[in-house]
Amino acid sequence: MIPSPIHRVLSVTTTHGVASLLMGGQACILYGAAEFSRDVDLAIVADSENLSRLSNALEELEAAVTDVPPFEARYLERGHAVHFRCGRDDVRGLRIDVMARMRGVDAFPALWARRTTLSLPAEADQPLQVDLLALPDLVAAKKTQRDKDWPMIRRLVEANYFGARAQPTPERVAFWLRELRTPELLVECASAFPDEARVAAERRPAVERAAQGDPDRVEQELHAEQLRERAADRAFWAPLRVELEALRHGPRAGEP
Repeated sequence: MIPSPIHRVLSVTTTHGVASLLMGGQACILYGAAEFSRDVDLAIVADSENLSRLSNALEELEAAVTDVPPFEARYLERGHAVHFRCGRDDVRGLRIDVMARMRGVDAFPALWARRTTLSLPAEADQPLQVDLLALPDLVAAKKTQRDKDWPMIRRLVEANYFGARAQPTPERVAFWLRELRTPELLVECASAFPDEARVAAERRPAVERAAQGDPDRVEQELHAEQLRERAADRAFWAPLRVELEALRHGPRAGEP
């Protein structure tokens, strides 16, 4: 269930025609992997027209930037997140984070083409259509250095597997073999779809171990996989963090 303040924020961005995709904790809730979150995380396209629409929506929400970087396309295009805090009474204190580029995730046009659109329950007789990252893209976006993201990836893929394994499609099977992080389920999936598993094993050692029916070795491969992704995320963010520190400690407005 999406809390009312978040429903109102999404309603405002929709009314203003902002090209955005819900991600983060709220998207996880909608995909059935419950996560408590008070934030709204949005992937956006950072062109001037869309940023103008987003600026108008933020103005209506009385939302202000809370930290560096400033709300400028050049920072969004490099991979920074811009953070806002809402001030309007009915959404006061709600945080909105926007990003235009994420490591390991396609550019916005491809994300938009694959998006999932859901109808949220009506609030004040106003039903709301919300666009969110497709599940595979949400999983890719969650492969960060943060500890909390990896259990969520596991829950997201498990929820999809348990909900759809009776109706497998080539796309679903490929997704499960690529992303399942539960050793026993990956073994089960590889056994059920041996031909697909042979193909997937060429790119994912954990699938090769799963096809051999060895959950302990699968777990070792999954751990190594996670370490590689976390290291890649740290490398992606290293120059961005340097830039953020420079912005925090640089000259203030009016100073030489």
